[in-house]
Amino acid sequence: MSKLPKDLSYFRGKIVPSNEANVNIQTNALQYGTAVFGGIRGYYNKDFENVFIFRIKDHYKRLTNSAKMLQLSFDKSIEDLTEITLNLVKECGYLENIYIRPFVYVSSYELSPKLHDLETDFAIYVLKLNDYIDTKRGLLTKISSWRRIDDNIIPAISKASGGYLNSALAKSEALQSGCDEAIFLDSRGFVAEGSAENLFIVRDGNLITTPVSASILEGITRRSIIELAKGLGFNVIERDILRSELYVSDEVFFSGTGAQVAWVKEIDHRTIGKGQIGPVTKTLQDIFFNIVKNKEEKFKHWLTPVY
Repeated sequence: MSKLPKDLSYFRGKIVPSNEANVNIQTNALQYGTAVFGGIRGYYNKDFENVFIFRIKDHYKRLTNSAKMLQLSFDKSIEDLTEITLNLVKECGYLENIYIRPFVYVSSYELSPKLHDLETDFAIYVLKLNDYIDTKRGLLTKISSWRRIDDNIIPAISKASGGYLNSALAKSEALQSGCDEAIFLDSRGFVAEGSAENLFIVRDGNLITTPVSASILEGITRRSIIELAKGLGFNVIERDILRSELYVSDEVFFSGTGAQVAWVKEIDHRTIGKGQIGPVTKTLQDIFFNIVKNKEEKFKHWLTPVY
C-alpha cells in the first residue's frame, strides 16, 4: 500500500480522481443549497495499522433521515453507503486520521428553489484531518448576534446545506472578533449550540446539555457523550440553558464530529470555572479519544475498521 494516499472521490456512481468530481454551475444545489450532508471521522491507530471509522451506520441513518425530511430522492441503504465508503477509503489508501464528507444533492439544472420531483445524486470526498478546533487549548467564545435557525424555518436536526449559512455568519463574526467559536441562542433566547457543535455545561456536579427543542443538531458525538457520562455515573440532564448560566458554569465544552470534545475557557470575556479544563470534561475527553482509537473493548461496536 502506498504511503501517500490517492486523492479520490465517489462521484456519479464510481470512484474517480477528485479533480474529475465536478458539477455544472447550473446545478440546482449550487444555486439554492438543496442538499444534505454528513461528517464522519476515521481514526488511525498505528498499533493496529488500521483506520477505525466512528459510528458510520449512525451517521448514514441521519443522512438518510435528512434526505427524507427534505424530500430528496435517495434509494441507497445504510449498508450500501457503508460499503461504498469503506471501498473509497481503502482505494485511497489512508493510514492517518481522516474526515469523510458524504452528501446528497439536487443535481438537476432546473431553475427553481424546490425539493421534490428533481434528480438527485450522491457523492463522497475524503480529507486528512486531525483537530478541527483545538482540543487542548481552552476556546475563547462569544454569544453570537445571529440567532439559531428555528425548526420551522430550516429543520436544525437535519444537516441541510442551505442552513449552514446561519453557521457561517456566526463563525465569521466570532473569528473576526478575535474568538475561536460562537455560541447560538435559539429564537426563544435560550442557549442552542455552537456554530457546528453541540454544547454541554457542568453545574453543581450535573452534566447539562441543551435539548433537541432548542434548535440543535441531533449530534452523534453528543449522543455518545451522554451514554458515556451516564455509564460513568454522572447525572445527565437535558434541559433549556439560560445565557447567564453559561457564565457561572463550572465547565463548558463542545462536542461534535469536527470538535470532538473541546473545552471552553472563556465566554463573552468571562472566565469559565478556573480557566482550566475541568475534571468532568477531562474524563470524558480522555475516554472518548481512547474509544475512537480502539483502546476501549466495551465500545468496539462503535467502530468499523477500514482494512
